[in-house]
Amino acid sequence: MVVLNFSIASDIISSSESIKDGEKLVSSGQSFELGFFSPENSKYRYLGIWYKFSPEKVVWVANRDKPLADSDGVLTFNEKRNLVVLNRSKSVIWSSNSSSVLRNPVARLLDSGNLVVSENTSRRSGEYSWQSFDYPTDTLLAGMRIGWSLKTGLEWHLTSWKSTNDPSTGDYTYGIKVNELPEFEVLKRGTTKTFRTGPWNGFCFTGFPVTESTLSKPMFVYGETDVYLKFESSRDDITTIITLNQSGLLQRLLRKKESSAWEVTISFPRDPCDNYGQCGANGVCRSNKYPRCQCLQGFTAMSLEEWQVLNLTSGCIRKAPLNCSQEEGFLKLSMLKLPDLIDVWVNKNMSLEECKAECLKNCSCTAYSNSDVRGGGSGCLMWFGNLIDIRESEQVDYEQNIYIKLPASELDSIHNTVNKKILLTVTVASVICGLLIAGILFSIIWKRRIRRRGLQNQKEDIDLPSFDFSTIAVATGHFSQTNMIGAGGFGSVYKVMSYKFASLGNMINLIEKNMQGNLSTGQEIAVKRLSRSSRQGLEEFMNEVLLIAKLQHRNLVGLLGYCIEGEERMLIYEYMPNKSLDYFIFDDERSFLLAWKSRFAIAIGIARGLLYLHQDSKLQVIHRDLKISNILLDADLNPKISDFGLAKIFGGHEREARTKKIIGTYGYMSPEYAFDGKFSVKSDVFSLGVILLEIVSGKRNRGFCHPDHEYNLLGHAWLLWSAGRSLELLHESLRDSFIASQVERCIHVGLVCVQKCPEDRPTMCSVIFMLVNEEAILPQPKQPGFFKERGPSSTEESSIREESCTRNIVTITMPEGR
Repeated sequence: MVVLNFSIASDIISSSESIKDGEKLVSSGQSFELGFFSPENSKYRYLGIWYKFSPEKVVWVANRDKPLADSDGVLTFNEKRNLVVLNRSKSVIWSSNSSSVLRNPVARLLDSGNLVVSENTSRRSGEYSWQSFDYPTDTLLAGMRIGWSLKTGLEWHLTSWKSTNDPSTGDYTYGIKVNELPEFEVLKRGTTKTFRTGPWNGFCFTGFPVTESTLSKPMFVYGETDVYLKFESSRDDITTIITLNQSGLLQRLLRKKESSAWEVTISFPRDPCDNYGQCGANGVCRSNKYPRCQCLQGFTAMSLEEWQVLNLTSGCIRKAPLNCSQEEGFLKLSMLKLPDLIDVWVNKNMSLEECKAECLKNCSCTAYSNSDVRGGGSGCLMWFGNLIDIRESEQVDYEQNIYIKLPASELDSIHNTVNKKILLTVTVASVICGLLIAGILFSIIWKRRIRRRGLQNQKEDIDLPSFDFSTIAVATGHFSQTNMIGAGGFGSVYKVMSYKFASLGNMINLIEKNMQGNLSTGQEIAVKRLSRSSRQGLEEFMNEVLLIAKLQHRNLVGLLGYCIEGEERMLIYEYMPNKSLDYFIFDDERSFLLAWKSRFAIAIGIARGLLYLHQDSKLQVIHRDLKISNILLDADLNPKISDFGLAKIFGGHEREARTKKIIGTYGYMSPEYAFDGKFSVKSDVFSLGVILLEIVSGKRNRGFCHPDHEYNLLGHAWLLWSAGRSLELLHESLRDSFIASQVERCIHVGLVCVQKCPEDRPTMCSVIFMLVNEEAILPQPKQPGFFKERGPSSTEESSIREESCTRNIVTITMPEGR
């Protein structure tokens, strides 16, 4: 934002005064300023309000759709006593248009950020003829309202900016829809829903987590004349706001008094299940399960073919139609965000039993529920037609069930299935309990013998130093917080200097013997201490150490030692000072630090590391979780492939394997693995192709969004390549450093790698040849796998199994082929 450094020593202007471009009003508490500004890279001028301590955070814009072309704008009162913005020719480009007629109006900038107009003689707080809080733009401040005044018809809602440097009315709005019951929703381009909460149930909005916060106090009012939400700040040292950005993300931001940056604390949509209608009609979205979408009981997928390719919006249809008979009944479901209120009926005076009877009588009724959960539940909410936008709910502070109408045949089938499962469970449990009691004693004795013998044999096979716990404890300052560089579900990572190990007496010879001088006295190393809750046993830990110790390549992260003592499991490995690749390429500012020459060298380094795993190492290893965040960068920006926690080893003449437990990261996973559990070296090739396109574009494949189509990054790249416009994929940070032929070849090779069928993808040997040889003739790529898959509208990466992790780590690997 560009402003001029002039101000007037007041928070108020009278009817005879004006504010020119370059002058500013400052609120009495020095929190907000009002004046004319230009967004970054824009020549236009706007009247706006921003934080005095954070000028880049504009919270309100007056003339957002009628910008000034020059710096001759003026804010003043006109002859009708309305607050207006005039241009150079004195034409009105914005007006408060207040219906109240004031004799001697004044405009004041309050310390809440509210610009108010009132009679100069008025002394009553809140007695305003007009206020900016009634006309929000993209930001909700403390004290602002989102909702409706049912008495006046005034609606308070947020509207996004067009772009980061264009405050004109954008594509998204956020507000309250009052349709029988209120619910919040985000709309795209006016009518298309992108996100909604469930309806208000007297306690909260279903499917919308209720969180206790010491930062702000939310208040929802649902009365005869007003329906609105607002919040008040709870702490003076923290500023909290809610914004709707140009991509449709609703975010809560906070800024600490001593900080210069805004932090995102909550963002919606949070995951794919927050996207409206993710699983279509009569489908339930489950964010942490696979498959993500499931039909309601008594329903089946409308199109199995579309569901198999993860196109889930076609939804589900009934297995057996309703016939409007008294034999129909209801299936009780709990912990769901209730369906959208598209075609509903509400009676707040009915009991749940009366609601059930009414739904049975009405042939069009498909489900019912209480409309209010307070006091044990009351009211009747009935749905007609398909049930849209249901998801499993995280809310546990109340119980609001929904009852789905089903034919008697389906209810009998469901009940019989449940009874059979219960009987089978009881029978199996009885048998298992008997066998367990007999087997536990035997297994304890047997495992103790095997473990002692196996552990000793494995230690003898590992050409790495084994450190004792006390040595590592001293080197890390007894695992001091000052040495910790990361923590996650696996445990914690600590950074120490190698000399701290070397200074511990008898460890010097061990280091010199096993590390061949790799540890200089000034080298930084990292210690990963696995938590006891990481579910990684002794055998699995030793297997990983054994595997990584045998993999030695300049483009693989290096393991330097390990520790096993009691329940302690630790890995010692080389420290990567430049973190992981995603730290640079997905950040708007840091992406400029990684020029094209470095990116292309990194791409080739990743390919060479993968070639070593597939072909040149003694063990043929399939990584299975190759992604941008698993590429670490050393001090010279050399790439190191890390995190072998999902890796599998192929032996003999194995070319392909299958697993029932599909584990990996969406966006990098090949189609044959995601659908059928099949994996091979071509699975890693697919992942590499995604990485190549992400390196060029600076965009994540998963979560990519384009205004002109619904395809992901792979589909977008293929469309551009097919049209001969590959270079349009290039990220803006590379415009001054790229080499066109290398970029085009990188994109071409990436598309060859992400083809749907594994047999069409090249081997890693061919990939490297195509990348480094300008004269290489490249094959024509076919349509990519997951070409039509739409990523979640979130910057968060979705995983079938997302382990909490810290970058610059190596995780556990089982050295077995299947």
